Amino acid sequence: MISTKNLGKRYGDVIAAEGVTLDIGKGEVVGLLGQNGAGKTTIMKMITGFLEPSSGSVSVDGLDVLERRIEVQRRIGYLPENAPLYPELLVQDYLLWMAALRGLPEEARPSAVREAARATGLQGHMLRPIGQLSKGYRQRVGIAQAILHKPPVLIFDEPTNGLDPLQIEAIRQLIRELGRESTVLLSTHILQEVEAVCDRVLVLIDGRLVADGPIASLLQSRVALLSVQRGAAGVAETLRRVTGVVDVERRGEDETQPGFEVWAARYEGETPPIPAIVRAATMAGWTVGAVHPERFSLQAAFQRLQREAAYKSAAAQEVKA
Repeated sequence: MISTKNLGKRYGDVIAAEGVTLDIGKGEVVGLLGQNGAGKTTIMKMITGFLEPSSGSVSVDGLDVLERRIEVQRRIGYLPENAPLYPELLVQDYLLWMAALRGLPEEARPSAVREAARATGLQGHMLRPIGQLSKGYRQRVGIAQAILHKPPVLIFDEPTNGLDPLQIEAIRQLIRELGRESTVLLSTHILQEVEAVCDRVLVLIDGRLVADGPIASLLQSRVALLSVQRGAAGVAETLRRVTGVVDVERRGEDETQPGFEVWAARYEGETPPIPAIVRAATMAGWTVGAVHPERFSLQAAFQRLQREAAYKSAAAQEVKA
């Protein structure tokens, strides 16, 4: 549904985005994760056709955004970070007006507004001025205008920014429900947002895409942890002979099981060699407490990616020098 190839945007010498290549399929809920200033909004504006890229290409539903911008925008529901709301308008009047701007036939507008209001929980607020609503309900109005025309693609820029915890959970639940029928791309700098809502995460650092995949793969450390009874013989040597294992270290006492100690086996490839480790432990006659892949927290994974990006940037500067 959304595809970019080497997408970039420059403002003079300032790089807002560079070399961003991604593909988002139908029905995915994808989080674009990055700190403020990482380039998230720039990429979203290029995808929606509100900003022309300096390089690369972008398409939505098979249509080139530069060549067929209006057709693309008809297929998108877009909620910018600062929702385009008019505080003096009643919610109902605003949504009817947006339905007209979306090109819905006049006879279809009332039912479209009712459906959008029902989906976003606005039924009891339709005759209130938007300016009298809480920020959480103003966000709901912004989402309602984005889904009026039932677009196959929804793009939300920082949809929970500035909301209180109860409002955040309500918007997250709404996004999860919308993701059942539409492809959703949302940007956020909040790690918990990605874990709570998304199936897949794109990590953006300094305008460059540094990670793309399911959250589970991002959190995977390529280390298998083995808890064995203290005093087991030849653990390091045995684990190093397991196919795929490249390094072994003792982590210390297993705090969850007295009398056991934890060993870490670093491995190559995407799949942890758990069955092979279990077979090796069985043949060695060890008493095993647990075997499982090590997992990062999302915070730790993000920090690791930041360190790697900083290292690569420093190395590139040295080469240029």
